[in-house]
Amino acid sequence: MSELRIYDESRPQQAERVFNRFEDIRDALAEIGVEFERWEASKQLDAQATQDEVIEAYRESIDRLMKKYGFQSVDVISLTAKHPQKDAMREKFLSEHTHDDFETRFFVEGEGLFNIRKNGKVYATLCTRGDLLNLPANTTHWFDLGPEPSLKAIRLFTTPEGWVATFTGDKIADQFPKLEAPHYPLLRQAA
Repeated sequence: MSELRIYDESRPQQAERVFNRFEDIRDALAEIGVEFERWEASKQLDAQATQDEVIEAYRESIDRLMKKYGFQSVDVISLTAKHPQKDAMREKFLSEHTHDDFETRFFVEGEGLFNIRKNGKVYATLCTRGDLLNLPANTTHWFDLGPEPSLKAIRLFTTPEGWVATFTGDKIADQFPKLEAPHYPLLRQAA
């Protein structure tokens, strides 16, 4: 189940507001210029679906965003708990950063926790299957794929370089809840 927790950036121990309804999450994120959508596949996909099959199943929504924002490329990333570099990847993504490009992710399977820092607040956005999150360029954020990642996501880019981060050097991410117990204890069962 998707969730948005909004924190004052100086008080990471307690969220000021928590939203679980799609419409509430969408509206709260829209206030800071972040898009949150829910997509449906045009056909049933199995766990072994290829990149081309996944993209084709979401073609209509992908094409709409490509046209709207000028995205030039699309791919699918899959990450499991067996990935040999999962710990290094998690550590890199957990460092606060920005991009000169959009960061656009659609969760085909699994989950991930985007933390968006804006106007003195941190918007901890738990994305699960069916969620699209579109961060504008230069949005300060960090991402937690969890200690035992399980995700398949569509990524869209406006540049051929793809994911290029500019790290802020701020350690704020270390203070906020991670995508693990006790903060998100029933995640896999609820997704």
